[in-house]
Formats: sequence, structure tokens, C-alpha cells
Amino acid sequence: MKLKKLLAKSKVSGITAKWLKNFVMVSVIIVSVVSLVVGLLVRWYYYNSVSVSLESMDTNLVRNYFSSYLNTTDEQFRNGALKFIDEFSEKDKMEVWIINENGKPIASSSGFGISENPVMPDYAEIFSSNKDIGQWIGKNDYGEKVMALSVPLGTKVSGEYSSQAAVRYIVSLEAIESQLLVLYFYIFIAAVVIILLVFVSGMYFIRSIVVPMEELSKTVNKVASGDYTARVRYSEGNDEISSLCNNINSMLEEISGMDRMKNDFISTISHEIRTPLTAVKGWGETLLQIGEKDPVMLQKGLEVIISESARLSELVEELLDFSRMQNGALKMKKEKIDILAELDETVFVFRDRSVREGIDFVYTAPEEPAPMFGDPNRIKQVFTNILDNALKYTEQGGKVTVNAVIAPDGYLNIYFVDTGCGISPEDLPKVKEKFYKTSINYRGSGIGLAVADEIIKLHDGEIQITSTLGEGTNVRILLPLERVQTAMNLTEKE
Repeated sequence: MKLKKLLAKSKVSGITAKWLKNFVMVSVIIVSVVSLVVGLLVRWYYYNSVSVSLESMDTNLVRNYFSSYLNTTDEQFRNGALKFIDEFSEKDKMEVWIINENGKPIASSSGFGISENPVMPDYAEIFSSNKDIGQWIGKNDYGEKVMALSVPLGTKVSGEYSSQAAVRYIVSLEAIESQLLVLYFYIFIAAVVIILLVFVSGMYFIRSIVVPMEELSKTVNKVASGDYTARVRYSEGNDEISSLCNNINSMLEEISGMDRMKNDFISTISHEIRTPLTAVKGWGETLLQIGEKDPVMLQKGLEVIISESARLSELVEELLDFSRMQNGALKMKKEKIDILAELDETVFVFRDRSVREGIDFVYTAPEEPAPMFGDPNRIKQVFTNILDNALKYTEQGGKVTVNAVIAPDGYLNIYFVDTGCGISPEDLPKVKEKFYKTSINYRGSGIGLAVADEIIKLHDGEIQITSTLGEGTNVRILLPLERVQTAMNLTEKE
């Protein structure tokens, strides 16, 4: 609850809040548990060392020493106890008591008096549980923490000791407790340092993620609001976040470019539609006024209206094809056709246009048929688009060449070469993209070549374009011919 309140006050949210509530809390718990375990292990080690030291006392030697005093008078037992204490070599490490038959301590190596009823759970444990030794950790009558070990002096007969006399060894644990407190303090400091290091390094790592993500979120919101110029600001690096930001910026560049092309496309389409509509409307109003008074003007006006209507129809059909292509619904009505026959028909139409525009037109093709399985109308649509562009971008006095060649690999290669204005190296990779136009000075929607490229792909073919700015453009169409017939033609040639 405290952590939640702290996060609320500091307005920390999102990934940082989750990290603080989960990772940091888990880290604190783990470090705390490890510190506790280490502390307990250290405490066990020290206490076990003292216990081992006490248990290492030679109990048999002690019993043998006091065996001659057990059945003597109290005075003789006391003298023997004092002599044992005087000869005891471990007095600097521990205190030793001698307890008589009545369970009363009668001598101590400390030189200090013993209280009337001292606390001796270890001594009582021997005779209550018939153990060979009794051990106890606790505080003595003076509030000092000690570890005591009692060794019975009598012999065990039928599960009971022949005497209740005992020797009691006592070791103070105060020095060990002081050392343990220091060690606990160091363990606590180490745990705090580890937690702080985890927190600081984690915060640095989290911020390296959160800051770019916040920037990404701001950028996405700007783009969602229509600002396609927004870009993600980030520190260059080789990590995944930098790569993501760079990819998003690249994507935004493309989106921005597509948006510009879309706007140009809308402007171009509006112009392309407005021009024939203006002509149709103008001639319609003119014809309405003159009626049948001027047959020549009437004929000319009707020709213009029919021509511009056909132009509008072609533009609408092109837009519909583009929409179908975008939706994956551009269908082909394929049948067995002679592709060169379709090319001949298209060239025949454009040959007259080239004459009117003063452009030299050269066409060569094989005499044998070139059978393939395809959609004749769609194929002619591609040829029409390519030839229309070739004539459109070629000035008067220029030249357009169409050359068809059947290659040994079973492909028909059709070359459309013009001496027009050409395409710049920057524009050339983009000419088959939707909405793209190399120049706004020429009529066209900018989607005809994209549709043509899709049609050729649906016929398992390919359109290749090369161009030199100011010199002209070379368009190569590759279409696979029907394999059986192609093999027969090649055999006849041999």
C-alpha cells in the first residue's frame, strides 16, 4: 500500500510503476531472505563452534577424576572440586562449576559467588531425560547470555545415574553476540547497497526504455492527429529500441511521402476529371445554343464530347482497376491468345497518333505466333499504358521503337524504347509505385504503371524499366509463352 501511495504521489506510471511494484519488490524480498539466511548461518557457525568446543571436553577423564570422591564426605568432595578447578586449564575460555550430590554448586572457577538457586536447565535435563550430557543457551542470573554444558559424574545403572553430582561448563556468548551485531550491520549495509545498485541500474535501464517509448507515444499521437512531419527523437545506439525508433522514423518518412503522393494524386485526378468535364460542358452549352444551324460546328462538338467522355471512361476504369488491385480483387479472364496479335492491334492504334504528333514510330515483331494463356483485354491495357507514356514524354521529331523477340528460354521479350525526356535516377525506382508521377506537367493519374505492373505479375511476367535523363526510356516486358507450342517452334527453326 505504501508503494502504491508513493507511486501515486510521484506520478510514476506505466512500465516504471510495474517495474517498481514487481521487480524491485521481488529484489528486496530476495535480498532480505538471503541476508537473513546468511545471518542465521553465521550465527549457527559461531554457536556451533562454541558447542563443539564444550562437547570436546574429555568427560571420561572428569568422571574418573571424581570417581574417588563420590562416596566421600562433603568436605572431601569439596576439596576434590577445588583441586579440579585449580588444575583446570581452560579457565581463560570458560567457567566451570562443580555441583554436589544435592544439586548445589559448591565451587566455581570464576572466583565469584553463586546464587542460591541458579538457573541450570542443562543440569536438570540430564536427570529428566537420562541424557549423557545436558546443554542450554540462555541468560544467567546476571542477565548475561551464556551456553552451558553439564556432565554427570555418576555412572548410569538401569537408566539412572548413581549420583546427581555434575560438572558444569559455562561459556559467555556476549563477545559472540557483539561480533554478530557487527556482522549483522555489515550484512544490512551490503543488502542496502545491493538493493540501491539494483534500483539505480534498473531505473537507468527502465528509463532507457521508457523515455523512447514516451517519445514514440507522443509521435504516434501527433501522426494520429494528422501531423505526418513528426519524427521520433532518440539517442543513436545499437540496441533494439534505437532500431525500433529508426524503423518507425523510416516508416513515417514513407507515410509522409505517401501522403504527399496521395494529395498530388487527388489534385491530379481532380484536374484530369475537370478538364474533360469542362470540355463536355462547354461544347454541350455551345451546341445547345447553335442547335442545327452550323452542321460543321455540331459535328466537331459531338466529336469532342465523345472523345472527352471516352477519356473520362478510361480514367474511371483505371481508378476501378487500382481499387481492385488494392483489395486483391483484380481478376483475370484468361484464355489462349496470340500475344503478338494483341500487340499488333495496339500498335496499329498508336501508329496513327504518332503520325499526328510528328513522332517516328518503328515496329518489328516475329511472323510466327506467340501463344500464351492470358487476359487479352488486360494485356492490351498494359501495352496501351506503355505506348501512351512513350508518346506522351517524347517531343515532336523524336522516335518510339517497339521490338518483340521470342527468346530461347520460352519468354517473349517486348522492348518499348523512346527518345523522350527520360527519368532521373532518383525517380526511376519509384515509377511503378502507386500515385507516383515524375512530373506534374504531363497528364495522367500516376497509377497506370502500377496497375500495368500488377497485371504483368498476374501473368507470371515482369516489367523492367531503364532510363537516362534527357535521352529516353527503355521498357522491357517479359511474358512466358505456352511451353508446348514454344518447343514446337524452336524445333521447326532447327
